[in-house]
Amino acid sequence: MRDIGYTLESALADVIDNSISAGATVVHIIYDTNSADPFLAIIDDGRGMARAALLNAMRPGSQSPTTARDSADLGRFGLGMKTASFSQARSLTVISRQNGELAAARWDLDFVVERDDWVLQLPPTFDPREQPGFDLLDGSGTAIVWRKLDRIADGTTGTAQADHMLERLDSARKHLELVFHRFLQGDRNIDKVRIVMNGRDLVGFDPFHTKSPATQRLPVEPIRVSGQDVQVEAFILPHHRKVSASEWDRYAGEGGYLKNQGFYLYRGGRLIIHGTWFRLAKQSELTKLARVKIDMPNGLDTLWKIDVRKASAQPPYAVRQRLKGLIDQIAEPSRRVYTSRGHRMTSESQAVLWHRRVDKGAVSYEINRDHPLLAHMSDGLTDNQSSELETFLKSVERAFPVDAVFSDAASDPKAVAQTALSTEDLEAVVSLTVRVMAGQGCTLETLLTDLGRAEPYRSNWAAAEPLIRKAHHSLASEDA
Repeated sequence: MRDIGYTLESALADVIDNSISAGATVVHIIYDTNSADPFLAIIDDGRGMARAALLNAMRPGSQSPTTARDSADLGRFGLGMKTASFSQARSLTVISRQNGELAAARWDLDFVVERDDWVLQLPPTFDPREQPGFDLLDGSGTAIVWRKLDRIADGTTGTAQADHMLERLDSARKHLELVFHRFLQGDRNIDKVRIVMNGRDLVGFDPFHTKSPATQRLPVEPIRVSGQDVQVEAFILPHHRKVSASEWDRYAGEGGYLKNQGFYLYRGGRLIIHGTWFRLAKQSELTKLARVKIDMPNGLDTLWKIDVRKASAQPPYAVRQRLKGLIDQIAEPSRRVYTSRGHRMTSESQAVLWHRRVDKGAVSYEINRDHPLLAHMSDGLTDNQSSELETFLKSVERAFPVDAVFSDAASDPKAVAQTALSTEDLEAVVSLTVRVMAGQGCTLETLLTDLGRAEPYRSNWAAAEPLIRKAHHSLASEDA
């Protein structure tokens, strides 16, 4: 039971599920990492339990997973509180108050081993009023107290123990801010819940960045399964140039955009699993901004194969088939964010410097041999000189640092930037380009259209456009 696979993060989330299912509006997580006997307690203001209900809740497997549950019930097997607690601690004390009645019970694994029997300890074996968090229990609610934190402490002692535990608890905080973000923010049709860790309110982390005007939101797609609706809604996060550096880093999440792309499965508003395409597609650099919210009701648990930890799931066949058909539609806007520049590079503008070529699935980049400046410089070259120039251009193309560019862009796209042209250099290149293209018969309208699609003019358009007009006007005056 201790080794089902819970982490501290998933264990805390499982206990908080019970608090939310009990109608809690505030959940306190308190801990002491400095004492010789550290503890962690989760206290809520939910409905609480009378003595009989508490004793039943202490039984492993207290409720069948096939039993129909209320739509707001985040539980599943009747195992979570026990398995989650034992995964982190050897002592679990539960204190609950309902209608003024106080009930308490304790599982202590050392005591179980000593007695060689599953013997539950009850007051007066221990005093509930002396337990951490008891003072936070008001008219109703439940306190879960973990002691003998052998799994959280992980064999550390003294200062190392405190540092290690605090590091793990900080990681758990971030996890809870993601898993319960819709409760923390008070999402539509979800009652708001406040979660406080040692006096610090958790702030929900919305992985879809819905408040940004640059986030693309696709229409909701309902999928009917066994008489119930599964809602699918896709989001395309903003390109790094459309958000601040701090926003870009924050919404990357732990592991970065590449790892966190894909489906985000919610059960009753609670995040179950995220950052997966359910093997329906591969994680790709071009789809790393695509995140898809799937809302499922808890009545479909069996079909989705939700595990004990509520950290794993598999979509049923009907959903898989529908998602498979939706994936290209979902991913295409994300691809466009990164390939739009590539499409421009292969546009009809003769002034583009690079062409992107796709041949049998292989992508390569070639210098545009028809670029007006290159054609201008090639005029008058001897055959031997033209051959030498072509050899040089091919060597530049073969030396294009694809791996380095891909690695840099994947790890930190903000750091990949082209050196800006100085005002003098931009004016010189515009003047020469306009002279050459006008000499080939291009009108001012054609110049503005073609150069507006090509670099280095497009990214400097505010400065380039008046220079193009000025250069064309000067040529017209000379001709006159």
